[in-house]
Amino acid sequence: MGTMTFSGTIVTQALDDTDRELLSLLQANAREGTAMLARKLGLARTTVVARIARLERSGVVAGYGVRLGTRLDATTVRAWCSISVLPKTAPAVLRALEAMAEVEEVSAVSGPFDYLVFLRCSSHEQLDTLLDKVGQLDGVHQTQTSIVLSRKIDRRSVGA
Repeated sequence: MGTMTFSGTIVTQALDDTDRELLSLLQANAREGTAMLARKLGLARTTVVARIARLERSGVVAGYGVRLGTRLDATTVRAWCSISVLPKTAPAVLRALEAMAEVEEVSAVSGPFDYLVFLRCSSHEQLDTLLDKVGQLDGVHQTQTSIVLSRKIDRRSVGA
């Protein structure tokens, strides 16, 4: 069997269609019982349990979390902030971002910026203060922010 890289982890066994379908079901509802998952996949419950355990051991499934519903989304201000950092300052900038509760996601990206940061704030004023804080971090060279006006497609949302 070949190897493949998934989320930075080398997986010794390639994912098959059943694994992908199982992952899709877990992303839609990680709390779904294994008996129901087995019914949806047409597999024995013990097979589903074994597949989930294998996916967890191999690092394909890194954990389970909470997706916020549309009710909270409607009362928050969301924004994408592109950040360019000075050479050798990335670790310190990432540590500082990790300490900010409003930072939901940080991705390394190609192009003129180094990181794309997803922010969630309770108000425009809070976002303004947060952006000032981010822009003043040692090592941050430049930022560019886009406020999310509405979502048009979201396959990660509840009920998708």
